[in-house]
Amino acid sequence: MRKYLLSAAAVIAVVAGQAAYADEAAAKKWIDEEFQPSVLTKEEQLSEMQWFIKASEPFSGMEINVLSEGIPTHSYESEVLTKAFEEITGIKVNHQILGEGEVVQAVQTQMQTKRNLYDAYVNDSDLIGTHSRLQLAYNLTDMMEGDFFDVTNPELDLGDFMGTQFTTGPDGDLYQLPDQQFANLYWFRKDWFDREDLQAAFKEKYGYDLGVPVNWSAYEDIAEFFSNDVKEIDGTTIFGHMDYGKRAPDLGWRMTDAWLSMAGAGSKGEPNGVPIDEWGIRMEADSCNPAGASVTRGGAANGPAAVYAIRKWDEWLRKFAPPGAASYDFYQSLPALAQGNVAQQIFWYTAFTADMVKPKSEGNNTVDDSGNPLWRMAPSPHGPYWEEGQKVGYQDVGSWTFLKSTPVDRAQAAWLYAQFVVSKTVDVKKSHVGLTFIRDSSVNHESFTERAPKLGGLVEFYRSPDRVAWSPTGVNVPDYPKLAQIWWQQIGDVNSGAFTPQEAMNRLAEEMDITMARMQRADEQANVYGGCGPRLNEEKDAEWWYANGGAKPKLENEKPAGQTVNYDELVARWASE
Repeated sequence: MRKYLLSAAAVIAVVAGQAAYADEAAAKKWIDEEFQPSVLTKEEQLSEMQWFIKASEPFSGMEINVLSEGIPTHSYESEVLTKAFEEITGIKVNHQILGEGEVVQAVQTQMQTKRNLYDAYVNDSDLIGTHSRLQLAYNLTDMMEGDFFDVTNPELDLGDFMGTQFTTGPDGDLYQLPDQQFANLYWFRKDWFDREDLQAAFKEKYGYDLGVPVNWSAYEDIAEFFSNDVKEIDGTTIFGHMDYGKRAPDLGWRMTDAWLSMAGAGSKGEPNGVPIDEWGIRMEADSCNPAGASVTRGGAANGPAAVYAIRKWDEWLRKFAPPGAASYDFYQSLPALAQGNVAQQIFWYTAFTADMVKPKSEGNNTVDDSGNPLWRMAPSPHGPYWEEGQKVGYQDVGSWTFLKSTPVDRAQAAWLYAQFVVSKTVDVKKSHVGLTFIRDSSVNHESFTERAPKLGGLVEFYRSPDRVAWSPTGVNVPDYPKLAQIWWQQIGDVNSGAFTPQEAMNRLAEEMDITMARMQRADEQANVYGGCGPRLNEEKDAEWWYANGGAKPKLENEKPAGQTVNYDELVARWASE
């Protein structure tokens, strides 16, 4: 009978073989039932999953924790992809979802305390200036050649990602891996704009065609026209503008997400202005040391263009938006837009697309009975201070970030999960769910050519060369968590009426400079920012800076003639480029 007995090692080998077979069976099931369409064949998908199975063996049975904000893409990851990943690899992932402000707070807390709160974060690339300076996040370029080498997918294909230029530090190294990406564009009701009676009435009043606004003057005219002249469509009271203004962290990124640069506050340069970025922070070319935010230090956070931007946000919110919009936050503004009573929105994130293409049966009044969008998205209009060559809009690149306070083995397991949810096996399907493209191969997949007419211009925008003019916060911002919280508090004081836009921006610029002065002392004394902390300019008269490359002086006329462009001609230009 002895010849039928297996040694302990043999038993383990058999069990391991069965486990491997079960993993592969799970992979085949997920490939067949969930991960279609894909840029890979099913055989190629299985090959990629076999790599994950093998690479995950040392971590099988481990339970890890990751954190991201709440958008449809991350809900899909949390509810579906964690289950797939566990069945295929044996690694359990608790993918928690919180508000964006809470995610930033958690990242900041872990960096400050060095306690491992989460094993990975989907953290906006807006923190690239922070991570590259503080060196508290793992340098992915180094890790992929070091401790992450054996757990780095050979088919990751970094060259296929759209957003790695935004997650690369001044040192040329990658610090974050893009997971989802969305732009801030202009949104409008094309069905209303196409009505001949409204076109004629607008042309008669304003002297130019009703169309996609090229500048803020046209946007304001269109907002006034729909709110005060049209007033009602199909028995519904309508409004010419939508926005939000609640005193909350998301009000801060409503402004730092390039609102000042859209008005024209920064300098020329892409992806961010040099020397003055979209926050109004100055950092000279070939330097890594921010020099100040106030006009008197060469910055532009309280300059005429910035003050104009805040004044227009407040004015339009009160004059042309639905009642109550001033008390909405970021998350409340989306369902409000779906009511179908707004003509346009100047500051609209494409992350909302997945919800805005839901059917009428789910309460979305911005699609027709067949589910076709009655709206379109288009490039953002710019303010009167804007010049050709300046950044024209914002792009969010939520990216996997790993902090050094996370033990290496847990970071390795989390790195496997991060690569899994952005893998070519998974990404096309995930892109269809969340509509937050990160790979060129996905947005160019034939399934999106077929679906494009249902997505209101999203596919056309992401296939166009124009998309590079939209970019995240850049490296001028030395410590995003510390500086970002200043914004919503000061802007909230404008909404409440406590301060004028000029007073609020003066206070904001001064507080940023005070905070950066503390960073400068910490860097000089303890090399906290690796020598790339702020080095503030001595203050000089604002007039001197106006004449010497600082903020732009106040324009005599902040409302030039309105300009519009025909949407169909715009899309045709995209397609031909």
